[in-house]
Amino acid sequence: AGSTGALLAAGTFLVGRLPGVARTPLAAIIPTKRGASLLLDSGANVDSKPEQLLQYAKMGKAYMQCMMNLQDPSIGLLNIGAEEEKGNALTKAAYALLSQEEGLRFTGNVEARDISFGAADIVVTDAFAGNVALKMYEGSASMLLGEVKSALKEGVLTLIGAALIQKALKKKLKAFDAKAYGGAPMLGLKGLVVKAHGNATEKEIRNTVVQCRTFIQNRTTERMKEMLA
Repeated sequence: AGSTGALLAAGTFLVGRLPGVARTPLAAIIPTKRGASLLLDSGANVDSKPEQLLQYAKMGKAYMQCMMNLQDPSIGLLNIGAEEEKGNALTKAAYALLSQEEGLRFTGNVEARDISFGAADIVVTDAFAGNVALKMYEGSASMLLGEVKSALKEGVLTLIGAALIQKALKKKLKAFDAKAYGGAPMLGLKGLVVKAHGNATEKEIRNTVVQCRTFIQNRTTERMKEMLA
């Protein structure tokens, strides 16, 4: 739960990458209306190649199979439009590779505004766009939650209303709590390295430990080897 750069360096040079893995993405789980989506790369490699985004998709599929019990997760490519011809050179080339790859359920481009609605189980991108989307997502969620809490405290009537909806509201907010899923693992390593927030709470660290235990018990690294082979 410290420096991302130091963690990435330690993971790459001390733990080491799996054979054939060019870059190791950070994989962050994002709560959505349909459940949860995996965003990768969410902060490790700001400059990626199309072939690397294809590897991210394969590793992401293995992760969702082992960790979220999704045997055939849908895969989307983060882009500025849903049309196939949209995007820059990276996304256009990555789109071609993903759409031609057998064994991946690629559903096309995904706009950032559609991530929260669960447009795809896995959203693939480079770390520059991924981290911007993640930070915007987290900031918007925090701001909206603050505004809702403020509105519910504006007067006697709103306080009564807050008391009436408290149970339902807590249940709904719990479903959108990203801390419940733990941290963001570096995928494609020979071992397991997980990044938690620098301001992580006890709850997030506890859930990250559970996440690590599940990762190992479900032989997630071995499944990634099979996908990459």
